[in-house]
Amino acid sequence: MCRNMLMKEYRICMPLTVEEYRIGQLYMISKHSHEQSDRGEGVEVVQNEPYEDPNYGNGQLTEKRVYLNSKLPSWARAVVPKIFYVTEKAWNYYPYTITEYTCSFLPKFSIHIETKYEDNKGINDNIFDNEAKDLDREVCFIDIACDEIPERYYKESEDPKYFKSEKTGRGLLKEGWRDTQDPIMCSYKLVSVKFEVWGLQTRVEQFVHKVVRDILLIGHRQAFAWVDEWYDMTMDEVREFERATQEATNKKIGIVPPAISISNVSLPASIRSAPSSAPSTPLSTDAPEFLVVPKDRLRKKSAPETLTLPDLDKTPL
Repeated sequence: MCRNMLMKEYRICMPLTVEEYRIGQLYMISKHSHEQSDRGEGVEVVQNEPYEDPNYGNGQLTEKRVYLNSKLPSWARAVVPKIFYVTEKAWNYYPYTITEYTCSFLPKFSIHIETKYEDNKGINDNIFDNEAKDLDREVCFIDIACDEIPERYYKESEDPKYFKSEKTGRGLLKEGWRDTQDPIMCSYKLVSVKFEVWGLQTRVEQFVHKVVRDILLIGHRQAFAWVDEWYDMTMDEVREFERATQEATNKKIGIVPPAISISNVSLPASIRSAPSSAPSTPLSTDAPEFLVVPKDRLRKKSAPETLTLPDLDKTPL
């Protein structure tokens, strides 16, 4: 009999406010997805519409498919269908989000993520008590400046130790920066990984958590490193950026975007807003000029892949 799922609570601090991070996260998701989508692979948005929950109120329900086949190691490509994708469903109730990942090819596999955002340095030990007070979980701090990332993902321009924002003056984060940084916010993520296959459960769940941790580290580093690109944007402007980049992404991977309804529910100014976990489908046809990445830009290492699965042929579990 398989045991319970493996649960960890990740805390990722950022030299931003929760309100700023809402814009930055939406921008980062859109830009990163566009850069990494190509040759029939990338992110397809299939649903994005208002949703009302009796407990959390008005929010946004999104569903997208992340096509990954070429990112799999060679041994996995030999046994999985050619058209392989992971389904992400997200329910966003600012400042609380729920995200679930499933794979039709692996019905016993799932990832469940609950996220809350607060303007502090990760000191709230009871933030998930209502959801997980009876469940054992390991608390893991992720330091965007000092934690190591896989070498193939490293880019000096996205290293918070060497990056300083011209618009905010923040950056050059050194050891212990979380104790002195102002402003500072924390993204609390309760991540549960389940793989109910006898004999493989522990090994696979531990491996998936390592992948999730790397993705969280890389994504949050990018959100800060690109701060001068998005810092002056309004919510309307970042939504327009989402629409334009998703249209460009759909063209790159050869997917016709579906009709999508975007919520226009007004939120009280006093409510801190968390980012949507999935970009909305665009309405325009061309990507803005500032989206285009120069072909001759020097790169120290290759950029990370969206929801990349590390090569199991080279990565020990």
